[in-house]
Amino acid sequence: MKTENLKILIVEDEPDVLQFIRQGLEESGFDVDFAYDGECGKKLAFSKNYDVIILDIIIPKINGLELCKKIREENHTAKILLLTALGSLDDKLEGFDAGADDYLVKPFDFPELLARVNVLSKRITQTTENTSNDDHIIKIADLTINTNNKRVKRGGTEITLTAKEFALLELLAINKNKVLSKVDIAEKIWDINFDRGTNVIEVYMNFLRKKVDKDFSIKLLHTLVGMGYMLKDE
Repeated sequence: MKTENLKILIVEDEPDVLQFIRQGLEESGFDVDFAYDGECGKKLAFSKNYDVIILDIIIPKINGLELCKKIREENHTAKILLLTALGSLDDKLEGFDAGADDYLVKPFDFPELLARVNVLSKRITQTTENTSNDDHIIKIADLTINTNNKRVKRGGTEITLTAKEFALLELLAINKNKVLSKVDIAEKIWDINFDRGTNVIEVYMNFLRKKVDKDFSIKLLHTLVGMGYMLKDE
């Protein structure tokens, strides 16, 4: 997919910041729409199919976190990048739990933003040998992952996951029986400058274990000390 075919929505209430992002993305070949508040951003997000949506968190009428949740509730598949001046681990977890795919702390240089957008756009076109071309189903043991509607079942029981939990499980499933290091996971699921000193990956692996493995005798999620994580097909 070429950049000129990618549609991006920017929701940002600071005119200078909006112009800075918009101009850079348009010069890079993207098709860009924009809004200055969450209400207008919601109308655009629900009326058009965007590949990437860039949301500032602090915007009028509907804040970026709430708008992110509303977009995800409608099963929108657009990749969402949150912009914020708040960069603590708790802030990032809140953003990811709202359904964001990535998180960029202000101030930032445009090349960094462009790199994030390019990473997100690559995920849109990613296909794998473990995914059916017809129904987008990944099956591992009694675990079923639908990459279209983001529904997960194990043993016929529906499992509710956040957007970040789903992305992590999908990555592990795509690479079943393969060990993924924290660096591998950070580069694909979190931002490219992910702080390896945080324990966010361990936190999310624990979330997944409680939802995917806890009530089942056969454990699919495994930790290999000093190496990484693996979803093992028994």
